[in-house]
Amino acid sequence: MKSAPNDNIVFRDIDKSAALSNTVSKKLHKLERYCGDIIHSRVVLEAPHQHKSKGKQYKASLELAISGNPVTISNENESIHRAVNDTFASAERCLKERSERKKAQRHQALYEVEEES
Repeated sequence: MKSAPNDNIVFRDIDKSAALSNTVSKKLHKLERYCGDIIHSRVVLEAPHQHKSKGKQYKASLELAISGNPVTISNENESIHRAVNDTFASAERCLKERSERKKAQRHQALYEVEEES
């Protein structure tokens, strides 16, 4: 990743937490294993809803600028930590699928070139 992950963590309507920032930074670096061409990332952690019936809800959003198509994933939960974990788990699945599709396309292209020879 070409930018520092701590600069890209935004807290809205919740207090900044060093532990939460550290967790998000570690998870951002872990995503690099699955996709090395992440250009920019932005994580927004917020408490958008104050419903009486649902209780306090937290939202974690992840925006990844990747060569090709950008990826945006968000998740809401009663715990900010669970929302962060679920968001990054979804991002990991998405990047793994994207990587597998690229490998399959490269393999298909190589196979077609070998058949033409």
